[in-house]
Amino acid sequence: MEKTKETVELEKLKMDGLEEFSKKVTKIADVSNHNNNKIILRGWVYRQRRTGNKSFIVLRDGTGIIQCVVDKEKVGENEWKNSNDVFVDSVISLSGVVKEDSRAPSGYEVQVDGLILDFKGDPFPISKDQSTEFLLDVRHLWVRSQHIIEALKMKAALLKECRSFLDERGFIEVQTPMFTSSAAESGATVFEVKYFNRKAYLAQTGQLYSEALIGGYPLVYVFAPSFRSEPSRTPRHLTEFWQLEPEMAFYNQDMNMKLQEELIEYVVHNLAKKYPDTLKKFNRDPQDLLDIKAPFERLPYAKAVEKLQEKGVNIKWGDDIGLDEEKILVKDYKQPVFLTNFPKDLKAFYMKINDEDPRTVKAADMLAPEGIGEIIGGSERVYDYNELVQRINEQGLKKEDYEWYLDLRKYGSVPHSGFGMGSERVLRWILKLETVRDAIPFPRTINRLAP
Repeated sequence: MEKTKETVELEKLKMDGLEEFSKKVTKIADVSNHNNNKIILRGWVYRQRRTGNKSFIVLRDGTGIIQCVVDKEKVGENEWKNSNDVFVDSVISLSGVVKEDSRAPSGYEVQVDGLILDFKGDPFPISKDQSTEFLLDVRHLWVRSQHIIEALKMKAALLKECRSFLDERGFIEVQTPMFTSSAAESGATVFEVKYFNRKAYLAQTGQLYSEALIGGYPLVYVFAPSFRSEPSRTPRHLTEFWQLEPEMAFYNQDMNMKLQEELIEYVVHNLAKKYPDTLKKFNRDPQDLLDIKAPFERLPYAKAVEKLQEKGVNIKWGDDIGLDEEKILVKDYKQPVFLTNFPKDLKAFYMKINDEDPRTVKAADMLAPEGIGEIIGGSERVYDYNELVQRINEQGLKKEDYEWYLDLRKYGSVPHSGFGMGSERVLRWILKLETVRDAIPFPRTINRLAP
């Protein structure tokens, strides 16, 4: 027997066209609903091994993986040859009966009666124990790994929950430019690009434009890439990352921090309830997330410096608090903490001065526990024209670069606040990822521009 009648039937179904055939294919995620029934699957070979007269193919389709068993005694020469003549990521279509089996990777297996090798390809270049640099070199192939795909699924779920939280509170999503004529944070960390016959910069943030938009509608948010030319090689830095940035009219800094902690609580609780099995794959106990409850502790910068000094850290008031210091500060915390009231010289020009201590600004970084550090940065904005001009001058910026931004303080200016949440850092914390590089499909770092 060269082919089984089931394989011939599969070939006839394929002749009906891709759309019609796709309608008959079952997703691997839904296989458990078809126990003892015949189904059609399609996907990529995840693993393959042969034991005696049986070939075991673990198939993946993006929704899950399942073991498919080809018995030499029950199929034709064609199916048997093809089941053994595959590489990792060869593409196959098959039919068979679903059987519950506790020994199988997913608890179910498919007993194959028909099989077509759609695309054999070349031997897959990635094997076990490859170096990190090699995996980054072949990132276009490594993104197919279960580890990356499951992380990206959770990132999509994370962003969906963020949007739901903001939408429920009356926010609207807006779009801001990626090309700007001036830097929002620091001119030293912008990417300069040629914009026809003049200079422009890739946006570090959409914040300044969101501040313009709240004059028309008080609650807006942007989710867009941010570009930072920071020569950092840490597990939490990327030169291109995706940032969620809400901006709120008639919000002071206390209201701003309350919104942030409510957002984090909402998101992590929903992810823990909806995706416990996925979280466990990353060694995250869902209960860890369910235990997170607002409000979060507020730790003023001055007290943080004192704490660090008590722990033997060589730091004084006015010094920046970096990742190493953040790790020490959050070591004993089980949930995020706000680091507040930074020295004004450490922060951007648009942050409002504290009346109680003019050396500091009304800004806060939310630090995640478990050594992750900053995941959100936010502040109350300067809304007085003269104060903003003073801050621009203090930081040595060119007033003419911010004329349109200053205009916002001349017409209908109100107290307002906002924050930026690094989606990759939040995902790294939730999934206990080793690095933010695994929280984005194609990471860009100081030495990585391809693929």
